[in-house]
Amino acid sequence: MRAARYYDRGDIRIEEIDAPVVEPGTVGIDVAWCGICGTDLHEYADGPIFIPPAGHPHPLSGESAPVTLGHEMSGVVYALGEGVTDLEVGDHVVVEPYIIADDVDTGPDSHDYHLSHDMNFIGLGGCGGGLAEKIVVRRRWVHKVSDSVPLDQAALIEPLSVGVHAVERSGATAGAVALIAGAGPIGLLTAAVCKAREITTIISEPSPLRRSKALEAKVADHVIDPSTESVAERVRELTGGAGADVGFECTSVQPALDALFDALKPTGVLVVVSIWGHPGAVEMQKLVLKEIDMRGTIAYVNNHPETIELVESGRIDLSPFITGRIGLDDLIDEGFDTLINRNETAVKILVSPSGAGLG
Repeated sequence: MRAARYYDRGDIRIEEIDAPVVEPGTVGIDVAWCGICGTDLHEYADGPIFIPPAGHPHPLSGESAPVTLGHEMSGVVYALGEGVTDLEVGDHVVVEPYIIADDVDTGPDSHDYHLSHDMNFIGLGGCGGGLAEKIVVRRRWVHKVSDSVPLDQAALIEPLSVGVHAVERSGATAGAVALIAGAGPIGLLTAAVCKAREITTIISEPSPLRRSKALEAKVADHVIDPSTESVAERVRELTGGAGADVGFECTSVQPALDALFDALKPTGVLVVVSIWGHPGAVEMQKLVLKEIDMRGTIAYVNNHPETIELVESGRIDLSPFITGRIGLDDLIDEGFDTLINRNETAVKILVSPSGAGLG
């Protein structure tokens, strides 16, 4: 089968590799669509970060570069390993792409398996990836999705789960005002979760296309162009001088983080959602004098069932966020290059590894 293989920074190759073997307790999936994630872009431009470098195998997967990329995937079950009785061939599924040690509690009551030692992600730390025609995944990490959800939209359930967990971490409830810095995929999807929970959303984003997308998708009550106006002043104007209750940093850009500190109300909550590939600075006096509660958030933990319900029920429509569909051969030129160098022109680009989705 064909797959996108990460060798090193700036070196991704489309290659023929062996198809994976379906073993007991696993599920064979024909990948329909896989999204290009900001983490993938960081690996290509600045990595390896999560990807174990060549010669340094990950302690759980036993793999090192080259590895197959892709962790935002949807697909159709083609085979079931021995012992898997609660799925059927033909089921539509998404993957919660974790690589986690066998002795970690990943049951429904766990709130910290995503923080366990040596945790990594399928499509980064090994174990196959969604930028391949097929993948085999342990049953625990496979989630069934209704056939009523188109498979291209289902590929966004993984990044939407990031938003669900981030909003959960914020503690924000209906009636609160949230400021989201950055209208990339994670910022927009976090805003979608806020709207589904009746939280007023203000999005700060310099890209006209992404500001328009936020309004078109109806996930922003207000949008701000930080290149032409003060984010803090505009937020205070919109909140009667109070400031935002909660802020979500979705850019890994220092000025955006600074603007959130200024725009939050005293005792506000600041949630850092983005992956920072470089050190960031915090103006400690503002954190202290405003009693800001600053929190990190990573990925998701038992959030997929709620996320899938939000989509299946129609409370969140994922279709507006898909701005491109490509095949594996166009992964670098039309995918990575666009999102790294022309990211103001796109939001979420999906890849059909087999090409079948391109029709």
